[in-house]
Formats: sequence, C-alpha cells, structure tokens
Amino acid sequence: MGYKKVVAAFYRGVLSARYRVRLEGAGLLAERRATLFLPNHQASVDPQIVCSQLLRYVDVSPLVTEGYFKIPLVAQVLHLMNAVRVPVLEKSRRGVEIVAGLNRVVIDALVAGHNVLLYPAGQLTNGGLERVGNKQGAWQVCHQLPEGTRVVGMRIRGLWGSMWSRAKTGRSPNFAWTYLKGIFYVLANLLFFVPRRDVTITFEDITDDAVRYAAEGRQPFNRFLESFYNAPGEEQPLFLKHFFYVRGRGY
Repeated sequence: MGYKKVVAAFYRGVLSARYRVRLEGAGLLAERRATLFLPNHQASVDPQIVCSQLLRYVDVSPLVTEGYFKIPLVAQVLHLMNAVRVPVLEKSRRGVEIVAGLNRVVIDALVAGHNVLLYPAGQLTNGGLERVGNKQGAWQVCHQLPEGTRVVGMRIRGLWGSMWSRAKTGRSPNFAWTYLKGIFYVLANLLFFVPRRDVTITFEDITDDAVRYAAEGRQPFNRFLESFYNAPGEEQPLFLKHFFYVRGRGY
C-alpha cells in the first residue's frame, strides 16, 4: 500500500488548494477490520476527496462507473487503486444479473479482508438531501454481510453547490471539462489564493443498524441510510467564487 499512500498524499495536497477537509470520527479507522464504506454522493469530486483521505488510514477499493475507465489518466489511477468497474445498468434482466455479479464481487472482497467503497445512491444527488430511492446494491451486500465485517457510514457535507455538483444546472458535469476548469482556476488564483470550500466528512460505525434494517427489506434499509445522510437537515447550495479578486460568488 506504500505507493498508494504516497500518491494519495500528493493528491490531498493538490485538492487542498480548493478544499479544506475536516474529518470527524476518523479514529474508528484505526481498527483493522474488513469494512464496507457507504458515503453519500454530493458531487463528482467527492470520490477523489474521499479516497485520498481514506488512504491515510486504510487501503480501499472503490466501485466506479465504467465511463471513468475511458479517461486515460483517470483509468491509470483507478487501476492503481484496484477499483471495480461498474457497468451502466439498464432496467433489464441483464441489468439484474450484472448487479448480482457485482454484489458477489463485493462480498468476496470483504470475506478476503479487503475494504470496499460503495455509493448506495449510485448517482449524484439532485438536491440538498440524499435520496437512495429503490437502489439495491448496498442493501443486498448488507443483507449478506460476511461475519466480522464492519459497515461505516460516511456523511459528506459542503460540496452541494460545487461546480462538480448538479446544483447549478441540474445535470451531472462533464468530468474532463470540469477538471480542466479546476486546473485553470487554481492557476488563475496564483496557486495560493484559491477561494477554499469547507468540506466535512463524518465517519460512523452503523453495522448493527445496517444489518437490522437490511433484514427488514430494501425500503427500510434505504430509508435508514437516507436518515443517516440527512440527519443535519437539508443542505443549502454554496456557490463559492472562483477568483479571489472578483466580487460575488461563482459555483
């Protein structure tokens, strides 16, 4: 894991130009147990922030939509992290088979003692509240959770309103174009004067509740996750300006 920690440390430094990240409850990561991490999904940048922070403490393999594997540099990083490719699913019998296969991969990884990062909603949020809806991936894994495995909920706050979120346009941003814009903004702010966004990541061991609600069914489980993510209330979008020398707000 040594080389991953070096890469993660470098990337945390890159991200720190724009994001001031605070971790709450990270002490529980000191316990070495196979862990299923379940974060909410406010913006396309949050997997970058989450993974770079998690790798300070534990090795982790994220489930990532296959489209990101088509971006050359991103694909190299994903292979480095042993990311699991997730196909874009359609509502079909084939889609059900793919989901079942992915769940088996996740469960086998947990049985082997590995840590897995899985986004229950499977897509960016459309508002200041997280909606898991009818998604079944996280529920199926927790319903068959291997003995000794821990489930850690991750509540991310502060990215709703980011240019990486759907807050401004209602659509998911183009990853490559948004990344290029981010590089431009950092350079345009002379590296050291980029307006910074405060991001909080809260870790909680939710194993007992996850297993209990998973046994009750998909809907009770998903409602439980939503209540965890939305516990602080609906988040209002923060449109942070891009240039330190310009009045007003950007996004």
